[in-house]
Amino acid sequence: MQFEFSGAIWYWRGPAPWFYVTIPEAESADIKAISNLVTYGWGVIPARVQVGRTSWTTSLFPKDGLYLVPIKATIRKAEQLEEGDTVTIRLEIDLGGYGFA
Repeated sequence: MQFEFSGAIWYWRGPAPWFYVTIPEAESADIKAISNLVTYGWGVIPARVQVGRTSWTTSLFPKDGLYLVPIKATIRKAEQLEEGDTVTIRLEIDLGGYGFA
């Protein structure tokens, strides 16, 4: 299953501070629909992500009915990104042979 969308990088100042991009409502709904097939606990979804020329594997986190893509420091540095920048994200979720990819 593949997605492409744009969103702003934002900073969560919680107990474990991190930068994220929120996956839009429609794409989050599609991910939620297959979440039971791919989650490895707590609703977390493994994914392959690309921003610019940089790609990496990560986990999508559910929050308030949507999913979040964490953008770690090495990615922000490689792509020269800052909080508030809008990025285009390519996202792939491997459905492990379920025939939906």
